[in-house]
Amino acid sequence: MSFGPREECGVFGIFGKSNCSTYIYYGLSALQHRGQESAGIATCANGEINLSKGMGLVSSIFDEKSVLELPGDSGIGHVRYSTSGESRAQNAQPFISSGKIEFAIAHNGNLVNYWALRENWIERGHNFATTTDTEVMSKIIAYEYEKEGDMIKAIKNTARYLDGSYSCVILTKEAIYAFRDPFGFRPLLMANLPNGYAFASEDCAFAMLPSKVVRDVKPGEIIKVSKDGMSSDSIAKINRKSYCMFEYVYFARPDSTLNGVSVYKSRKEMGRMLARSFPAKADIVSAVPYSGVAAALGYSEESGVPYTEILLRNRYAGRSFIMPEQGDRERAVRTKLIPIGEEIRGKRIVLIDDSIVRGTTIKQIAKMLYEAGAKEIHLRIACPPIVAPCFYGVDMQQFKQFIANEKTVEEIAEFTGVDSMAYNTIENLVAAIGIAKESLCMACLDEEYPTELADIRARQTRLNELGQMRL
Repeated sequence: MSFGPREECGVFGIFGKSNCSTYIYYGLSALQHRGQESAGIATCANGEINLSKGMGLVSSIFDEKSVLELPGDSGIGHVRYSTSGESRAQNAQPFISSGKIEFAIAHNGNLVNYWALRENWIERGHNFATTTDTEVMSKIIAYEYEKEGDMIKAIKNTARYLDGSYSCVILTKEAIYAFRDPFGFRPLLMANLPNGYAFASEDCAFAMLPSKVVRDVKPGEIIKVSKDGMSSDSIAKINRKSYCMFEYVYFARPDSTLNGVSVYKSRKEMGRMLARSFPAKADIVSAVPYSGVAAALGYSEESGVPYTEILLRNRYAGRSFIMPEQGDRERAVRTKLIPIGEEIRGKRIVLIDDSIVRGTTIKQIAKMLYEAGAKEIHLRIACPPIVAPCFYGVDMQQFKQFIANEKTVEEIAEFTGVDSMAYNTIENLVAAIGIAKESLCMACLDEEYPTELADIRARQTRLNELGQMRL
């Protein structure tokens, strides 16, 4: 799904490395796939927190000079795609909160009860400069710190207010704090370095660091690192974990390992499962680049049908989602993907994609391949049908945007114009990831929301959409 739901955000933090801003820059660059809207870096030097952020890619906001102008041996960074709050410079993270304690915060996730919290704190007399749930969280943490005088206690108390997903890093003048919601929706990892510590949304961000020992921050864990070393505490425990299955299907970089599971291996296994459950007579297997490639390789290995690259990604094409009309966005697909006619003509093709939302993009791709001479196209989707919104940090907010809610598999095949199609089953997906079903969040597949407020919001969304249809 090369043009599907957009990622949430990525966070990075480091303590105990001189010129830490350089490591943060490279860490955020490695996490760029998680958000291309804005980026920011905050560092601490001589008891002062310095912040620089802006709109755009990491490489367009920072250069060597601006990075070196952020001194210190501790800092945090953030790349953003907005799931809560508008796309504007004021919403770029990290945020700095001042009061009894000054701190910077960066957040990956989405609070289901964001608007209710915001209205409640406005009634208490608080003002907000942004429209993000991260600022709401920072206000509550600052308030709780005023009462407790201790950041760990402030984070624990704040968690009582929150419903949703949050993996966060906080920078103070003395320490870095990293914490993850008790369900573990969003990933967060820690690297133990020779003379320090680092945190990131994915371990691929640690590549530029010296020798390291990496582990996941546990769901509900709060880690503090300072000159006194590392300590661990916990938010109130939840009986179940709810790791987002979409991290393995699409969001995470394939070279990452999340919750002890290799993303690349799980994606290849999804492809193998497809080949076993939904074989097709074909000459070649190929993928919609790039998130479908690992699954396509797995399908090829299991089926014995050779893998061939038939679509090239035009890295210089503009963003299709900024086009004003759906027709313009669909035509833009042709500027992003380039079919290789010599590999396509006369071939029966198994085409693998990671998932389908609206189906319009894959329809355009199939049309391109037939025009390039494909004899048959057998579409295979690594993820089961997406049928429900996500309120935990993925840009999928309405039932009506999912084609699988409106059409059967046969009807989707007819709509996209392919000869046949099949989705992986939920059982296959769970087996491919290798984590127990009860420890995964698959609400977008089965409408089983781990938190009560998300379930209420989903039911309200469905009722609102039904009401709009009647109008």
